[in-house]
Amino acid sequence: MSDPIKNRYEFVILFDVENGNPNGDPDAGNMPRLDPETGYGLVTDVCLKRKIRNFVETAKEDETGYRIYIKDGVPLNRSDAEAFAHWNIDEKTVKEAKKKDDTLDEKVRDFMCQNFFDIRTFGAVMTTFVKNNLNCGQIRGPVQLGFARSIDPIVPQEVTITRVAITTEADAEKKGTEMGRKYIVPYALYRCEGYVSANLARKVTGFSEDDLKLLWQAILNMFENDRSAARGKMAVRELIVFKHDSELGCAPAWKLFDAVTVAKKADVISPRAYGDYTVAVDEAALPAGVTCTRMG
Repeated sequence: MSDPIKNRYEFVILFDVENGNPNGDPDAGNMPRLDPETGYGLVTDVCLKRKIRNFVETAKEDETGYRIYIKDGVPLNRSDAEAFAHWNIDEKTVKEAKKKDDTLDEKVRDFMCQNFFDIRTFGAVMTTFVKNNLNCGQIRGPVQLGFARSIDPIVPQEVTITRVAITTEADAEKKGTEMGRKYIVPYALYRCEGYVSANLARKVTGFSEDDLKLLWQAILNMFENDRSAARGKMAVRELIVFKHDSELGCAPAWKLFDAVTVAKKADVISPRAYGDYTVAVDEAALPAGVTCTRMG
């Protein structure tokens, strides 16, 4: 792997959905998440991180150094135990091992960072073995995402559907079809803002230039191999990256985010396509030491 990154970054992701549910809310019957006060649609950071993890898992297929810690069907304890097994330690010997080596916790942490891409990127809480003293601690990752919010208020639609697959034999004797419902958003453009800390990358996880390239690739393609009828047509339209020329950065993040404006075109009432919006970056207003790259 390459050396840890040396520059701070901020980024803006613009993605849209057409006739789908980008992130269902289990507390509201799985209807699309929204801010009830304003009507703006929401997509959680956890949802987006899941898509990024899925892309890396698909692209790398458990390649050394690019495994995924939080994944379906793999208990966290199993992955945590690998770090201690690497140092020939189990729950019976861990206390004595820590007495002899006061750097053991750091070695365990480094093992997890080196082997799991999502720990190196997003960090993790790895305290599932607390009772057995085999926990791997907590790691704050250099890459953080906020909630995505729609550019305009959304109006979710509840669509009634008919299915011919009857659930039980008894029901099959009474009827030939069953009714169901699904929620969709006819169209919405979402904006998500994120951060990359070179300081945490250097001091904690070792997040590298190669990891950064993979992260950008994963963000741009996070919906391409994760299709679902429930989510409709989703696509990342643009990734706008701000790069600082130093580890700690040259300007507050909000100034960079404010340089990105997304607005409906003057003649559009109800947007139904990405082309109904104008996306602009005021690069002339960027502080010294910050450059902007637009991908998509």
